[in-house]
Amino acid sequence: MAFLLSWTCVIVGCLSASLAVTSNLSDLYPPLWVESPGQFSDYRMKDGQYIINAWVYPERMGMYKILLTQTARYFERFAPENEQNVLWGLPLQHGWQYHTGRLADPTHRTNCGYESGNHLCISVDSWWADINYFLCALPFLAAVDSGVMGISADQVTLLPPPKDQNLFCLNVSACCSSFPETMGKWNAFYQHLKLPSSTFDDLLKYLWVAHTSTLKDTLQTFESRLNNYLKPEAYFEISWSVAVEYIAASNFPTTLIRTSDFQKGLPPRMLVTGDVAPFIRNFTAFQNIVLFSVNTLHKVDNATGHSSLIIWKNLMKTQVARRFVLEILEIILNFFQFSTYGND
Repeated sequence: MAFLLSWTCVIVGCLSASLAVTSNLSDLYPPLWVESPGQFSDYRMKDGQYIINAWVYPERMGMYKILLTQTARYFERFAPENEQNVLWGLPLQHGWQYHTGRLADPTHRTNCGYESGNHLCISVDSWWADINYFLCALPFLAAVDSGVMGISADQVTLLPPPKDQNLFCLNVSACCSSFPETMGKWNAFYQHLKLPSSTFDDLLKYLWVAHTSTLKDTLQTFESRLNNYLKPEAYFEISWSVAVEYIAASNFPTTLIRTSDFQKGLPPRMLVTGDVAPFIRNFTAFQNIVLFSVNTLHKVDNATGHSSLIIWKNLMKTQVARRFVLEILEIILNFFQFSTYGND
């Protein structure tokens, strides 16, 4: 139990990076945020429907941008400039995937996603891209369905990928039919978002319930995509999906600054043969310890038959416990960062 707590502390502590003063929040935005569509009229329209190609990076990022814009009014009471919008975690994670080459074709059979080819292309053969599709399409279309976006449910459709089209839902009705429980959970998040009485912690709870439900619906479907990667990257992908469950249980606040700080610890490139954390030379100490911790948590979770997650969820049931853990881990992380700067 002490071992589990110590390693989970490292992971969640990495997520609880100190809220450093930022002179310009726009510096934290994901790649090509400004260039991406910011309103529905920026997309092509056909037969009364907005047509979005979610297999082109700026168009998928534009879905997040519209979502963040349309929900901004509900977060004004928490902080200015939409910084406390808990949906920031989704586009920032997508931006990290793009920046580190994880949306490119891992089979190298096409030039999709590569600088030498179509660098804005999102490959359907990418495990990261496929899982992220549903962490974009479902919250986006559920927001449309809930009335948050200002258009009706039949006014937007997504284009299918070049293959495996049957694995993806493309509009509100299809996604509600294919994933009724998860779409219902995203809808519940938006309904609570509209309530003035909802607390910040309430919104985090509903967000993470919908997020983890999305993963449960999709991870097994795209398990075969893991075969497209070298072993270190494939193992990290599985480990990351496990770590998200622990992160969710702690109600980690996926706001702009916190998420941006956290992502400094994620691998800055695809993992290759010979990458063994915490000894990867061209990774920072922070990135090495995060990767080592995430992979170790995966091993602990497997060794305990997932009972470690049950224990952690029980520990995190009260708001006091969650706040206490995050505060303590923030101190740990600050110490780690101070030590790193001191050695520069």
